[in-house]
Amino acid sequence: MTDNVSEVRSRVYGMDSHEDRLVAVEEIHARPYPRVEAPSTLTQLAFMNEGNLEKDRVTLAEISRRLGAENPDQETPHHGLTWNQGGLHCEKHTEFSTYLWSTPIDAKTGELKGQDPFKMGFAAPGPVVCGIRLDVLPWSEENAKLIENFNPISRCHSLVEEGMADIVTDFQQDQDGLTRMLILDHGLSSSRLGALAQRLLEIETYRTLSLLGIPMSREITPRLRSMEKRLSTVTAEIRLSARSKSEELLSELTDLAAELEAETAASLYRFGASKAYYEIVEERLTALGETFVPGCYRWRNFLHRRIAPAMRACRSVEERQANLSDKLARTTSLLRSWIDVQLERQNGDLLASMNDRARLQLRLQQTVEGLSVAAISYYVIGLFAYFIKGIPGLYSIITPELAITAFVPVIVITVWWTVRRIQQSHSEHSRDH
Repeated sequence: MTDNVSEVRSRVYGMDSHEDRLVAVEEIHARPYPRVEAPSTLTQLAFMNEGNLEKDRVTLAEISRRLGAENPDQETPHHGLTWNQGGLHCEKHTEFSTYLWSTPIDAKTGELKGQDPFKMGFAAPGPVVCGIRLDVLPWSEENAKLIENFNPISRCHSLVEEGMADIVTDFQQDQDGLTRMLILDHGLSSSRLGALAQRLLEIETYRTLSLLGIPMSREITPRLRSMEKRLSTVTAEIRLSARSKSEELLSELTDLAAELEAETAASLYRFGASKAYYEIVEERLTALGETFVPGCYRWRNFLHRRIAPAMRACRSVEERQANLSDKLARTTSLLRSWIDVQLERQNGDLLASMNDRARLQLRLQQTVEGLSVAAISYYVIGLFAYFIKGIPGLYSIITPELAITAFVPVIVITVWWTVRRIQQSHSEHSRDH
């Protein structure tokens, strides 16, 4: 049956659909808003698991076993567990996962009616990065008095959903380390109330995640300042002694560039994630459509005044890293220009030395050439003498010594001409190649 449904969904009007169409179509339904009824409490914890989904599988399997609930399908990033007087919803993200527990609350006593799964030996999939408790109560004069429990120094109170709900928080941590929030419902439907609750939970979660880049920016800033000073020192050295210390300065620049690249690579993801999380916070705050309540901050104004400077600090570090990288590249290019000039000078000196050696070699060759002509002529004349003296009857015509003497110039000229022809042949062969 499942195969038949899958086959039908993979076709459109009886025709084959694009292989990724189903993913695109179902994406808008992947994160449905929870349906929330007042009075109830929503407790959400966000865990940093660095994308290790196996940790979430273990956590969900253990909580399902303990509560006697059916273990959900863990092939999707969203899971839900329900049991008597409560429900747990897990959502997996790139580097973290959230666990949202919702349960009815006693409107008179404020006691939770369901068992808190986070206090029943919950196997956390990672360290907690954010914890929130959101109470959803119907508006009444008595419940409105709960607003006074929030710190007036940082209390944020706005009307949203066209005046149909009050949202209140002070972004303070309670004794359990949870950020307390309150919704006073003036008659919203369960779906709209769920959407509002989800929006508030996401604002606090992504607000916390966006600020994780602050510790890293504070750690990087002094090291970045040190690298900038080192670059300034190297640049001054290049101006004064680039010719004599070029290799030493180039080694220093190379080490500095490697250190900067390692620092930039380590912070690239964190700063990029902080920026993306902050944009989500801005979108959720805009979607609230807050109406000002006299004497209190609006959520958007309060968070913007405190998060925006932190985000600017992260961007400032990123920009300083980029600027320092550009300066390093320009300085290295300048030093390499000095090194190239030195190499050209060395090559010129080397070529001049080679020319001198070639001239000396030519002179030596000419000297050797004269000696070789004399030596060859000597041996040829010796052979010729043996040949003349061995001819019978020659003494009756001419004395051998006179014949040898007469042929000496001829032999010398012939040997010299032959040697020259061989040298010219070798020179022509070298030019051709």
